[in-house]
Amino acid sequence: MNIGSAMNLMSQGKQAWATFKQNHPEFPKFLNYVKNKGVPEGTVITINVKYPEPDGQNVHSEIKVKASDVQLLRMLEGLMK
Repeated sequence: MNIGSAMNLMSQGKQAWATFKQNHPEFPKFLNYVKNKGVPEGTVITINVKYPEPDGQNVHSEIKVKASDVQLLRMLEGLMK
């Protein structure tokens, strides 16, 4: 990937994030709260996805953050800026 492609990809990502924030203004506030509070070892992260009807399936996952996860979460935090 050349520098022009990388810059274009970054620009597209920023635009997509701006649109997402406009569509879902409470979610970035939630992310900022979590970022400011931190996600130390022992924190439990729960993800729940509910699909629309007709099946309405509900999928759930939960992780307990380990010390080795904290660095990855900090890297992901940097991508969300």
